[in-house]
Amino acid sequence: MKVLVVGGAGYIGSHVVRALRQRGHQPLIYDNLSTGHERLARGFDLRVADLSDTATLSKSLKGCDAVMHFAAHAYVGESVQNPRKYFYNNVQNGLQLLHAMLDTGVLRIIFSSSCAVYGAPDKVPITEDMPRRPVNPYGVTKLTFEQALEAYESAYGLRFAALRYFNAAGADSAGEIGELHAPETHLIPVIFHAITGHGPGLEVFGEDYPTPDGTCIRDYIHVSDLAEAHVLALEFLESSPRLVVNLGTGRGYSVKEVIAAVEEVTGRRVPRSVGARRVGDPPVLVSNPTRAQQLLDWQAKFSLREMVISGWRWHQSAIAAGVVP
Repeated sequence: MKVLVVGGAGYIGSHVVRALRQRGHQPLIYDNLSTGHERLARGFDLRVADLSDTATLSKSLKGCDAVMHFAAHAYVGESVQNPRKYFYNNVQNGLQLLHAMLDTGVLRIIFSSSCAVYGAPDKVPITEDMPRRPVNPYGVTKLTFEQALEAYESAYGLRFAALRYFNAAGADSAGEIGELHAPETHLIPVIFHAITGHGPGLEVFGEDYPTPDGTCIRDYIHVSDLAEAHVLALEFLESSPRLVVNLGTGRGYSVKEVIAAVEEVTGRRVPRSVGARRVGDPPVLVSNPTRAQQLLDWQAKFSLREMVISGWRWHQSAIAAGVVP
């Protein structure tokens, strides 16, 4: 299939385009490079344009069989400070994409959703039928787009997959691409920045949560496992109209456990301090990935240690190449 990968020059999207090509599909990257990176799209057809550019978007959709949508702003704190930016891009531009798809007859989309749609869950692990009660504008925009997909499926026959990620981590095994954000907010690369002197010491946001060691617990999933699930979801939609699944490992790790894993792999101590809790941070977010395992015959393969090893290898190579400032 020919697949328009919107946001395909970003962290997760760049891994997915490689998984698509390996599976025999033809990816076309569509990215405005506001947060994506041209170096992550090397070797692929790249259209540099915004979703608001309806003419270029419509031309790019012609001949495509499906869309994968990764082009969302994704900083929780920023969404609280500047919700206008998030609703404009994640909702308004997202609807522009859906309308262009309908107008060009492309009726299949894989959406990069988030566990943020659940907010602070009443219990863990989180299943897909639990209430969606986001606690920040970022999560609200993800939920709003999910609701649009549900309505468009009923009204227009749009086939969709909403893949609710937990915490993506790691880098591809070949070391060609990896995690590259500006600013960087994901825990593992922030720790790498701290131990290499390319960033300040790690600030642990609270150690008084109701967890065994007082720090937040999250479900970390390797980006290559995520990429595989996207390809399987695309193929699943050939015979089913919709798919809503969690993508995680079902195993949570605290901030302190992640720090310990990085120190063990790198042999370096992580300089750190303890700060206040961040508003809207639930104590525990862990997935129940059973539905994805059953429907997609998919299983997360990589351990936390393997995520750290692959991420560390990429981070070191990025420093050597001058990519990490």
